[in-house]
Amino acid sequence: MEKYSIKVDEYIDKSPDFTQPVLIYLREIIHEACPDAEEAIKWKFPTFMYKGKILCSITSFKHYCSLGFWLHQEMKTLKEIETTAEKSSMFSLGKITKMEDLPSKLQLKKAIKEAMELTDMGVTMKKAAPSKTEMEVPEYFHDALHANAKALDVFEKASPSFRKEYITWITEAKTEATRNKRMEQALEWIAEGKGRNWKYERK
Repeated sequence: MEKYSIKVDEYIDKSPDFTQPVLIYLREIIHEACPDAEEAIKWKFPTFMYKGKILCSITSFKHYCSLGFWLHQEMKTLKEIETTAEKSSMFSLGKITKMEDLPSKLQLKKAIKEAMELTDMGVTMKKAAPSKTEMEVPEYFHDALHANAKALDVFEKASPSFRKEYITWITEAKTEATRNKRMEQALEWIAEGKGRNWKYERK
């Protein structure tokens, strides 16, 4: 991984014009507060790694952008920041449409520092206990879903059989590369509300 990745540059360049100043600013603040941060693209979003763990991600959509902390639910500093954010770790700052929507630089740095401290302490994302009749979601797939709010929402509301088909498909992959490829495809289909075998379903 690199401190500054060209893939993140490309992501920002392709983002809607109004989001670019926000994304550039957030990127600078993250590196300023966490000099050890390294950049990568995970689940199609610019992600900042700290000591091999995900610290946070910046995201851009058609009508807004945001910053999400991996340990969102464990962070006390976020409670001091007024946002439209929901529980998803993907949108810790809520929906940002302009620079004025952002918390102060001091608040942002304080939040980043807390995320670093939690990572240093070995804190991990909490997982809901699986139902006895449900197939357990593997940690890597659980983490991927929590980085994609839309897919997570669909997956959580779907039937047990819907979830089982995807979990089985992903866990049966013979190699990590195949597993990651299937996981990326699964997130795309799930976000669209499609079942694992949607191509073969009667219309």
